[in-house]
Amino acid sequence: MAESRIEWTEMTWNPTTGCNKVSAGCKNCYAEIMARRLKAMGLPKYARGFELALHPDTLRLPYSWSRPRFVFVNSMSDLFHEKIPLGYLQQVFRVMNDNPQHTFQLLTKRSEYLTRVAARLQWTPNIWMGVSVENEAVAGRIGDLRRVPAAVKFLSCEPLLGPLPGLDLCGIDWMIVGGESGWKAREMKEAWVTEILDQCTAQGVPFFFKQWGGKNKKKAGRLLHDRTYDQMPDAAAAAV
Repeated sequence: MAESRIEWTEMTWNPTTGCNKVSAGCKNCYAEIMARRLKAMGLPKYARGFELALHPDTLRLPYSWSRPRFVFVNSMSDLFHEKIPLGYLQQVFRVMNDNPQHTFQLLTKRSEYLTRVAARLQWTPNIWMGVSVENEAVAGRIGDLRRVPAAVKFLSCEPLLGPLPGLDLCGIDWMIVGGESGWKAREMKEAWVTEILDQCTAQGVPFFFKQWGGKNKKKAGRLLHDRTYDQMPDAAAAAV
């Protein structure tokens, strides 16, 4: 467990670590870079670097948190990696089911596998499910997400690598947009962001602008049209 600087959550919880690249958004994966650093620092959890690893010793952690929190699950991995045993995935879901006071935010690029196992998982209202959509090439993930019985379904367009015109946001409860950060950050154009914002406004989807990114993301900031966009889904409605 760790307090998080990610703007749309409060903390991270990593019952697995490690992953492998599946699409363009993975090219400069921050989790891979961080895992290498943590391995070099001698942290036992990252002894295998960015190879996929299960951490069952972390499963009891959410039971110990004293106040309700927003929790990003697997910031250092993908919970729907095909090599994670279904039984272990079900254990992680059981922990989330047992802790309704917390809101667990899941994000995957493996939407096809998500749809294959979704019926074998218990989707309590405190589990929010999202897919990464970095460009039009992977927009099919949105349709996969609609098939999942999560109370809140969201899109993370980060890093946004191209325009996303003509989005059908039916059944989508939240939109996150952000640019890539780091020395090798790829460009995100303002017109792409504005187009998504306009589509969200027209279709009534809460919009969260995370960052412009770039080599100095702090300096670039997160103002869009001279304001911040921090809209969130109506969690109270989702819980009904």
